[in-house]
Amino acid sequence: MASNSGNDQAKPKGTAKRGFAAMDEATQRAIASKGGQAAHQKGTAHEFDSEEARRAGQKGGEAVSRDREHMAQIGRKGGESRQSAARANAEKNAAARAAVSEQTAKGGSQQGGKTAER
Repeated sequence: MASNSGNDQAKPKGTAKRGFAAMDEATQRAIASKGGQAAHQKGTAHEFDSEEARRAGQKGGEAVSRDREHMAQIGRKGGESRQSAARANAEKNAAARAAVSEQTAKGGSQQGGKTAER
């Protein structure tokens, strides 16, 4: 049997991108931008006021917080981040203390280029 397309590989129907979806991202953005500009000029574009934006954010936060496992993961990640930051800070402080004690053992600490008097 001969195929109509001359290609023996058959593509499943409906999987090829066509129209807007087949365009590269820059072209899609340009077209979408023109649509947004036209809506603003026409006066039909939706603009959030601060109260509407607050309600939308609150609604999203409520939806996310219903997933207890997700919230536990967020909290765990934050705790790990805080713990690692505290550990790094403690190591930095310990290194600074060690440097000061080494200077003291060698004959005193220096401040402003001069040896400190005791």
